[in-house]
Amino acid sequence: MSDALRTYLHDHLAGSHFATKLLNSLREQYKENALGKFADIMLGEVAQDQKILEDIIHQVGPAHLDLAESVGWLAERASQFKLHRDDSGAGLGTFEALEVLTLGIRGKLALWQALPAIRRLDTRIPAYDFGQLALRAEDQFTRTEEQRLNTVSLVFQPGRQ
Repeated sequence: MSDALRTYLHDHLAGSHFATKLLNSLREQYKENALGKFADIMLGEVAQDQKILEDIIHQVGPAHLDLAESVGWLAERASQFKLHRDDSGAGLGTFEALEVLTLGIRGKLALWQALPAIRRLDTRIPAYDFGQLALRAEDQFTRTEEQRLNTVSLVFQPGRQ
């Protein structure tokens, strides 16, 4: 019998690994400007969130590799390819990478909001300040969305190739 909680947690962990890969790519590609510095800071925060999620998974138990993780891996490779094609500065690949990150952060927020309710039903969930984690996710979303919107004029300016 499968365990929905294990699958749910592992799906979020796979998403966080995807975010780490995107942020590493952004950090390397833009290491000389504000976007690279932003990615470096976010990498540290994502690592902290991953550690908490891994601790929760350790308490709940492992899940088997499934199709969702494989699809996530393929999506990661495709997005990195597209991001690396932005050789003339911030381009569509960078814009879309930031957009994917904002969506992932919203998913992380949903996780931090759901876990207190799940904890009332399943005592395997350790006690964390999920409210504080949700606030950090909101802040991460705001900062990532600001970066995304900063690339609009570079990507969608008429006449840009």
